[in-house]
Amino acid sequence: MRGKHFSLICHFLALCGRVSPPNQACLLPIFAVSSLLSFVSQSFAGMFTFGSGGSQFQMEFATIGNPGNAADTTGAPNPAGSVGYVYGIGKYEVSEVMIDRYNASQPGGVLQITKDTRGPNKPATNISWNEAARFVNWLNTSTGSFAAYKFTTGGVNDDIALWTVSDTLDYDASNPYRSKRARYSLPSYNEWYKAAYYNPNDSTYCNFPNGSNLAPLAVASGTADNTAVYNGQSGPADVDQAGGLSPYGVMGLGGNVVEWEENSFDLANSINSYAREGRGGNWSNLAVDLSSASRYSELPSIGSSGRGFRVASLSSSDGGQVPEPNSMAIFGLGALSMAYWARRKAKA
Repeated sequence: MRGKHFSLICHFLALCGRVSPPNQACLLPIFAVSSLLSFVSQSFAGMFTFGSGGSQFQMEFATIGNPGNAADTTGAPNPAGSVGYVYGIGKYEVSEVMIDRYNASQPGGVLQITKDTRGPNKPATNISWNEAARFVNWLNTSTGSFAAYKFTTGGVNDDIALWTVSDTLDYDASNPYRSKRARYSLPSYNEWYKAAYYNPNDSTYCNFPNGSNLAPLAVASGTADNTAVYNGQSGPADVDQAGGLSPYGVMGLGGNVVEWEENSFDLANSINSYAREGRGGNWSNLAVDLSSASRYSELPSIGSSGRGFRVASLSSSDGGQVPEPNSMAIFGLGALSMAYWARRKAKA
């Protein structure tokens, strides 16, 4: 349906473009269509619902804009942070209750993800990269999109396979880990780095996710500006109490828990069993571990009590599906179209 809606919009614009000179009856629908296209392209961020019944939960995404920004050459890896498209990233880390809801959705108890148990709103930890990828695939397939990662075996902690040229619709030579058609994924190192360290207010990079070159104030929990959960705290805070927001409005990119990134530590994404990268530091780490110069490496089958993850929401410009316009938007477009053609007929 998404493709049909997008084709309808494009066809309507083409019809209006044949009117010469364009009159007000055409310009109004064009303006409305332009606004609708903007809505469609941006709706990969916001609040989204996953699952159904007892497995239902919501996840909020922040928009990471400023496509085509320059890369940072002062952190690690070098360069990093340049992203050529708008995308979304989870405002909060994935919580324990989200994993519980995922587990509840699995028929017959297959593909159950194990985790630490600190509380429903604590970040989900002790989850391997492979298990996180299974969760992300479910976010895609349960909402009518396509799996991000290619699993060819049945174990919840089995390594993925690489997408290949024979996977015509999914293969991306620049990243054989991620399907081009996926709507949700683990964030790549560039996507994560930009969300954490790029400041869209002045188009510069900062050393820490608080929009500053100075470390944030260490706290046990809370949401005050310029704070983060690190430096010897007793454990992670709830995902929505993990310190102040980044300039893009994302919480917990520094401290609380280290977060999995999609890519292999060597950045090549060419071998399925290679160690994956993690970033951001956890509740007990020092300030340097939160900085743009710090990276972690771990095998994709290994979980840790100090490591969690968050999810990226992909725009159509990155191969993800164009989100389906809501029914009111489609109705409004249809009404404007009918008004336009009625006016043309009256003038004929």
